[in-house]
Formats: sequence, structure tokens, C-alpha cells
Amino acid sequence: MKNPHTLTALASLAALLAVTACGSANASAGIEGAPAYCAEDPITFGIEPYEDPAKLEPAYGVLATALERELGCQVEVQVVEDYSAEVLSMRNGKLDLGQFGPLGYVFAHQQAGAEPLVSFGTADGTLSTYTAGIWVPADSAVTGMADLRGKDLALGGVGSTSGDVLPRYALKTNGIAEAELDINYAGGHPEALLALVNGTVDAAQINSQAMATAAEAGTIDPADYRQIWKSDPIPNDPITIRPDADPALKEAVRAALVDLPSEDIAEVARFLDVSPPGPLLEVDKDTYQPLFDLARDMGLSEEDA
Repeated sequence: MKNPHTLTALASLAALLAVTACGSANASAGIEGAPAYCAEDPITFGIEPYEDPAKLEPAYGVLATALERELGCQVEVQVVEDYSAEVLSMRNGKLDLGQFGPLGYVFAHQQAGAEPLVSFGTADGTLSTYTAGIWVPADSAVTGMADLRGKDLALGGVGSTSGDVLPRYALKTNGIAEAELDINYAGGHPEALLALVNGTVDAAQINSQAMATAAEAGTIDPADYRQIWKSDPIPNDPITIRPDADPALKEAVRAALVDLPSEDIAEVARFLDVSPPGPLLEVDKDTYQPLFDLARDMGLSEEDA
């Protein structure tokens, strides 16, 4: 899950960035009958720009409004610059809640103590997952990973679980040195997909979430492309809380998130290819142990996020 598109999108992002100290307005205290765990300032909820921030902000606004209703505290959504900015903001106490990509959560746990609360459930009540993938045009001579030698491969963004680390791990496990092909970081999942659609690269990482979103929007016809590699299922993004939050707030947020009706999370869930969604489900560190193992096997640190 990673960055927005080009200079135009970056300009939009700059207008949305709000990772500063919490607002000075005594908003939550101004809510009549607010519980004791509500601080004077709003509860801040950080989101990485894994899609166009102009689309993410209203979707997360619906979720935040529902969370406000359940908690009785004001909740403020902040679209941050990238993984590192979100981790730093949580470590510095400027974010109370944060949704991270699975590998981003690993670094957020290591560097900021982020504690996972919930992730996105399917309509049948199971934890949702997605897959990383490498795609080529349907008529490409590239039929397997070995054929990528000497080719151009578009990845999403540095540190992305499915847009960077897992595709590079696939190269490693298939005995392909990264120097044997030309790896280009497109800047995010949508950009990597467009690089393939526009014919500027021979292959591109496209995860199942990005493919579903782009296919629904008519940006790509999956029938025109072929997947040459697919990862094992990856548990979807956790929503986390900073470790030094009031214990009463932690339990209240967890309970509120689990109790949210599906319609309150549907817009966000659609970006994560969970449609129709079920309720949010409780998760813990063990849920993401495969990502901790991946970071260890790839020799990754927070500097790679």
C-alpha cells in the first residue's frame, strides 16, 4: 500500500497533509457527556496514501464519523505522506490510531510500539487477505519469472508489502539477481499498473486490490494481461493504536471498531478489495508474524519502509 500519483496528485496531497500537533480546539471536551477517555483534542487517525488521497479522505471520513458516534469522542482523519511519516507521527504522539500496510505495521511496531486492534473481515466472517502479483501483457514472450532477466519491471513504492518487498523476495527465491533486470519504482500501485497499461515497462507488480479497483474503474481489462507470479495470501491492513494510549481508550476503540455496521466501513473496504465487507475483526501481532519473518529473511529495517 503506497504513494499517490505524479506532481498533480502530490499537489493534492500537500493540501491534505495534516500531520502536525493535534488541533488545539477543545473538541471532544465540547461533546456533552463525552466519556472520560476522550482527550481535550480529537483522536487522530492516520492513513497512508495507498490510493489518491482525494478518494481516501471521504471514505475514511465515513468510518471516522461512525467511530465518533460509537466512542463519543471527536475523531480526526489525517492522510500522511508515507509509511515513515506515519510511524514517526505515532512515535511522537501525534497520531493515536493508524492504519498500516502489513509490512508497514511491522516497522510501526518495532519503532513506535503500534498495537494492532482490528482488520477487515469478509462477509462470511473471516479475516480478509490479498495477494501480490507480477503481470505482463497477454501476448508477452515472458511466461515465467526466469524470463524477466533483461526486462523492465515496475514496482510500486519502496517498502510496500506487495508493491516492493514481496516481488523482490520472489526474484530472490527464483534465483534472479535484481541486477539482472531493470527495476523501476513507479511511485505507487496505480502508477505501476499504468506503466504496464501504457507499455512503458515489460512487467509490473499489481496486487489483487489494485487490479480489482482498476478493473472496476475501467483502467485495465485483466483479460489483456497475464499473471506470471502470485504470492501467498497476505492478511489485510491492521488498524493500530499507539502503545501509551489510555488503556480505557484502547478497549473502547477496539470494541467500537468491532461493533461498526458493515455499511460504515464499506467505502474503505472497497479500496482493499473486500466487497461486500463483513465486520472488522480483532487481530494481534501473531496475525502478522509472516511479515515479521519476511522482514527478517530480507534483512529489512525501518529504513526500508
